[in-house]
Amino acid sequence: MAMAEANQFEAALQIVKTLHSKGYEAYFAGGCVRDLLLGREPADYDVATNATPEVVLDLFPRTFAVGAHFGVVLVAPEAEDAGFVTEVATFRSDLAYSDGRHPDGVRYTKTPKEDVKRRDFTINGLLLDPQKAFPQGLKAGLFAGADLRAEASTLQREIRKNGTTADLATAQAAKGAASFAQDDKAVGGRTDIRAAVLDYVGGLADLDAGVVRAIGRAETRFEEDHLRMLRGVRFAARFGFELEAETKRAMRSLASRIDAVSRERVRDELTRMLTEGHARRAFELLDETGLLNEVLPDVARMKGVEQPPQFHPEGDVWVHTLMLLEQLEPGCSMTLAWGALLHDVGKPPTFRRAPDRIRFDNHVDVGVVMGAEICWKFRFSNEETRQVVALIENHMRFMNAQRMKASTLKRFFRLDHFEEHLALHRMDCLAGSGYLEHWEFVRQRWRSMPEEAVKPRPLITGRELIAAGYTPGARFREILDTAEDAQLEGIIATAEDALKLVRERFPL
Repeated sequence: MAMAEANQFEAALQIVKTLHSKGYEAYFAGGCVRDLLLGREPADYDVATNATPEVVLDLFPRTFAVGAHFGVVLVAPEAEDAGFVTEVATFRSDLAYSDGRHPDGVRYTKTPKEDVKRRDFTINGLLLDPQKAFPQGLKAGLFAGADLRAEASTLQREIRKNGTTADLATAQAAKGAASFAQDDKAVGGRTDIRAAVLDYVGGLADLDAGVVRAIGRAETRFEEDHLRMLRGVRFAARFGFELEAETKRAMRSLASRIDAVSRERVRDELTRMLTEGHARRAFELLDETGLLNEVLPDVARMKGVEQPPQFHPEGDVWVHTLMLLEQLEPGCSMTLAWGALLHDVGKPPTFRRAPDRIRFDNHVDVGVVMGAEICWKFRFSNEETRQVVALIENHMRFMNAQRMKASTLKRFFRLDHFEEHLALHRMDCLAGSGYLEHWEFVRQRWRSMPEEAVKPRPLITGRELIAAGYTPGARFREILDTAEDAQLEGIIATAEDALKLVRERFPL
C-alpha cells in the first residue's frame, strides 16, 4: 500500500471520527466503498454525513466551500503539501435536472437511505462505517493480489453462469479465487468489512454477481445525468461486470441524449475507457448500447467493412480495431490509445473492391483529416491532436523502413514520442497478420542509434550560406535539407564538406 493511499485513508477516517465525536452520522461513500469491497485501492475517499456544510466548514480548519450550494465541502489535511482533499457531502436528494447533467438544486435529508437513492448504480450506492470496518486502521496487505483476485472472481462468475469450466486452467484459476476469498479475511479484506456496510440498494449482491445496475428506474437515472450511461459502460468494462438487462435497455433507449453532454466530459470518459486496461470490452459495450454511434459515428462505421484476408485474416476493420484495443495496457498514454482507436478511421470511406483485392486508396490521408476533426470535436489540446494525427499519418511507414535511405530513417526516428509509433505498429501487426519483421528492424535500429546520430548538429546554417554569397530566400530550405541529407547519409562530415557540396549542387 502506497503512502499516499494510506494518508488519504487516514485523513478520511479522521474526518469520520471527528463527525462521530460531535454526534453526527458519517460514512465512507461511493466508489471508495466499492473498491474496498473488491480489494482494490481507492483513488480517493468520499464521506457522506448528516452534518450540514456549515457544520463541516466550522469543524475543520482547512476547507473549501466549492460545492457548498450542492451540499459538498472539500476538507484538506492540515499539512499544506498533502496533495489531496476529501469530499464531504451532506445527505441529500437532488431536485430536477434541467440540463441533463447537474441538479438544479438539492434538498438535505435526514437519513443515509434517502441519500443513496439519488446515486447512479447500486455498486456505488454503498456506505461504510470505517471505524467498525477497520478498528485497527487499514491493514497492510489489503490490496495485495487485487488484479489476480479480480480475474479469479470473474472466472468464478463465469463458472456459476455456465455451470462448467472451459478447461483445467480455468478450474485452477477458480480454485485460486476461492483461496483469495479465504485470504481476504486474514488481511482485513471484504469478508471482514461487509458487516460495517449499509446497503439499501442491493449493491452487495450486485458486486457478488458482477452486475452494473442503475438504482431505481434506470431511465430516470439516465435522464437526470446522461453521462451516467458512459460511466456505466466504463464500470462494467473495468470490473469485468455485465450490464443489468433493464439498465442496458435504458441505455439503448436514451443513447441519443448523450449529445447534450459537453464534449470534454464525453472525451474524458472515453479516454478512461481506453486507458484503464479494458478498452475492447468497453467499446463492445458502447456498440451494444448504441452509444458508439452517438459519440463516435466514424468508428461505428468500421463494422462490416471487409479487409483483404491475406493481410487481415482476423476480419473486418471493426474486429481489427477491437483487437488493437485489447492490447492497450492500463495507464497507457491517451494519445497512443486514441491513435490505436483511430488509426484506420479512413478505411470505411475509402473501401474499394478492386479486381485483384480489396483496397483502401489513400486511407491514411483521409484518416488524418478525419482524426484531426475528431480531436477538434472533443477539444483535445493542440499537442494531443498533433500526436494522435501523427500516429495515424505514420502507421503505414514501417513496411518501407528496410528500404529507406539512412537520412529518411533517421528523420522517421525524430517523430515526437517515437516509442508510441513503435507500440502502435506492433499492436497493428498482432491484430492482423502477426508479421513483426518490420517492427523488429525499426526497434533494433532505433534503440542502437544514438541521439546525436539521429539529429546531429547542422554542419552549416543560413549564416554560412550568406557568408558564401547566397541570397536569402525560399531556396535556402532546399539547400540546407540537401546538406543535412548528405550529413545523415555519412557523405559529409565537416562544414567545409558541406559548403563544397552546396557549391557543386547549387552553383551561384
